[in-house]
Amino acid sequence: MGRVTTPVPSPPPDPATGTARSVPDRRSALRTGAALAAGAFATACSPGPTVVHPALPSPSDGVRSPGAGTWAPTPRSFPGQPAEIEHGPRDRPRVALTFHGQGDPGIAAAILDRAEDADAKVTVLAVGTWLDEHPDIVRRILRGGHDLGNHTQRHLAINTMTEAEARAEIQGCADRLRRLTGSIGTWFRPSRAPRASPLVERLARDVGYPHVLSYDVDSRDYTSPGAPAVTRKVTDEIRNGSVVSLHFGYGDTVAALPAILHELDHRGLAAVTTTELLS
Repeated sequence: MGRVTTPVPSPPPDPATGTARSVPDRRSALRTGAALAAGAFATACSPGPTVVHPALPSPSDGVRSPGAGTWAPTPRSFPGQPAEIEHGPRDRPRVALTFHGQGDPGIAAAILDRAEDADAKVTVLAVGTWLDEHPDIVRRILRGGHDLGNHTQRHLAINTMTEAEARAEIQGCADRLRRLTGSIGTWFRPSRAPRASPLVERLARDVGYPHVLSYDVDSRDYTSPGAPAVTRKVTDEIRNGSVVSLHFGYGDTVAALPAILHELDHRGLAAVTTTELLS
């Protein structure tokens, strides 16, 4: 059966849907996808300066349902795992590719296409304002069998906030996810910080996330170093149980993903959701 694949947009961004094509076999998809061009921009998740935080909008502002039947599982507790998880078990050949969810939805769809062409599953940590602007992306993520989680409402430096501000950031995105999917999402990841402060960790637990999701491999794709550099950074550091930090919104990431998945396949490492990684 054929399916619609979203092409990688070139500046100016063009999120339009491309023509239908047949899904290639796994290895062919990995080889041919490596030639995709880079060329989009999004906000990096590196720590940023302290900012003055504007008022948070109410959960109903700008949110519309993408349609019935789009439901996500609720967060799970994993006994034996720490409150902040950096990686999964090292004795199983599985890894989790996690994506900070914001930026051009055409780039996001292209990344999901490449992953699914290779029978890979990923974890998307979505920014609430991105969900406000592109609620239909929720259906696209869940339809592919991927994890969908919370990356705060506005992607600000959450570890610098007051307790009330930080709680509103976590709760705001959770409310949007619940309205769109029936769940607050499977995972929470702090914004603009590799790890959560003790306060943010506690607030996330209060909202309903038993664990905070960190990572042990940082692709640094948000610095736009070129696809070969992204591929090399990930493949040099990834191993059993790794959780890799990647981003939607960057052409380098789309171009690097087939080569990364090809190398994982060569090593016998399965790319699974974070929930599967820890189950």
